[in-house]
Amino acid sequence: MGGPFALWRWARLFSDFPVFLEGFIVTIMVSISALLLALALGIIFGLFSTSSKAPLKTIARVYVEFFQNTPLVIQVFFVYNALPYVGIMLDVFSIGALCVGIYHGAYVAEVIRAGITSIPKGQTEAARSQGFSYIQSMWWIILPQTVTIVLPPLANQAVNLIKNTSVLALIAGGDLMYRADSWASNGTLSYGPAYVATGLLYFLLCFPLVSWARRHEVKLKSRDTIVHPPENKEESA
Repeated sequence: MGGPFALWRWARLFSDFPVFLEGFIVTIMVSISALLLALALGIIFGLFSTSSKAPLKTIARVYVEFFQNTPLVIQVFFVYNALPYVGIMLDVFSIGALCVGIYHGAYVAEVIRAGITSIPKGQTEAARSQGFSYIQSMWWIILPQTVTIVLPPLANQAVNLIKNTSVLALIAGGDLMYRADSWASNGTLSYGPAYVATGLLYFLLCFPLVSWARRHEVKLKSRDTIVHPPENKEESA
């Protein structure tokens, strides 16, 4: 059989590579769907958490704490196994997008909350004094300024989201990880090449996002240094 990385295993992988590409496409589609859901939920609950109304803050806190402190795997298994008992039948693609999106929505909500609170309160007060409602002041004044600040952590959340779509392999979700594991276990046990190829495909998705977030963060720090230059201690002395 040779070693785990024998040449014949690699030859078989390249001949069957369309199987991996199919899983790669499913992973991309699930990631996009889950990311859109996470952004929508993150904005809503981020606004709730910065609201002056206690019930909205409580709702946001419960949502964030629950989903941040329970494993994503349990959430996926619960939806997959429990919902059919109440007559709700979802395909595995929908389950993946829903569970991963809701899970990461809690983290996005915290990113949005931190971004909003980083904007000086005087801007919100000025907007309210001009007759803007809370939602209007957030939508037209606060959130546009928040976007630039939160983009790097949001990109990091997108990376984590892409990697977490691999939980679909546990429910035969047809994603990249599931296709790789199924292919490798089908007779020849070629796990070495399968997991190397899978890791590289995930890397192709995640590395550009991480690199962009790092560059954007450096740009933000440089801009802040120009706008707010550090004080010269010798001059102040």
